[in-house]
Amino acid sequence: MATHPELHVIFGTGPLAQSVMRELLQHDVQIRMVNRSGSAAVPPQVEAIAADAYDPENTQAVTRGATVVYQCAQPSYMQWPTLFPKLQASIVAGVAANGARLIVGDNLYMYGEVNVPMREDLPNAATTRKGRTRAQMSEALLKAHQQGLVQVAIARASDFYGPGVFGSVMGDRVFPAVLTGKTAAAVGDLDVPHTYTFIEDFGKALVMLGKQPEALGQIWHVPNAETVTTRQFLTLAFQQAGHPPKMSGMGKFMTRLGGLFIPEARETVEMMYEFDRPFVVDHSKYAQAFGNHATPLDTAIQRTLAWYREHLKL
Repeated sequence: MATHPELHVIFGTGPLAQSVMRELLQHDVQIRMVNRSGSAAVPPQVEAIAADAYDPENTQAVTRGATVVYQCAQPSYMQWPTLFPKLQASIVAGVAANGARLIVGDNLYMYGEVNVPMREDLPNAATTRKGRTRAQMSEALLKAHQQGLVQVAIARASDFYGPGVFGSVMGDRVFPAVLTGKTAAAVGDLDVPHTYTFIEDFGKALVMLGKQPEALGQIWHVPNAETVTTRQFLTLAFQQAGHPPKMSGMGKFMTRLGGLFIPEARETVEMMYEFDRPFVVDHSKYAQAFGNHATPLDTAIQRTLAWYREHLKL
């Protein structure tokens, strides 16, 4: 008797969702991606459907029959405190009704300002609006798991870069400039260590957690290449592009000034502490449990440059 492949559902079609999709394409599973429009750049074998993920009836309908659901969707950066918890609650309700596993892509805002490499057992000590929002959402997920409502694993990553990544501090304000030999506009102090996450490593980690029952009910920092300073990161990128390194670091004053005209910049001001002091991620818990599949830094940058070169025709 023929068996049908497992259904894996991805909420969102942005860079993280796309990286999860690319990883899932290497497995014998059925892939469904969900966004508002039902339109996405996906291969023919991947289903893209439209749904309002703020409606639990919709999230239940699109996840019916799913084995694993990946939460990679988010509202605009300016609307996190008001809309993000509602979005998550709707997805949790839909997934719980169908008994699927829920793997959530998360970041590191909830820890707040720390002076040590970040581990999963750090307290949620954020004082920023978006940090408190992330903390509350994470606590709600773990509570739902502990109450037996839904099986959850949380994957946390730092600022990411890679194929398809534009709206990131290491995105379209950096790599096009690197490829053309112009000044790359980075954020913060260029000479403090900062862990950056390669988007493909993030997606691979979500898929790995979805396969491992022992991952459920826990927080996991996804694997990252070695932590370097932003200056070292960009210098390597310029070297690979064949140009002398040229870069600037935008501090809090300039970010606040930009925020007078650009809403995204205004929302970034409260998070500037991440770029003014060492921001280092410890992923040893994940590596010990599932192996360290972090892409070497030079390889990850090379693949990112190749993607930008192809898609922007640079």
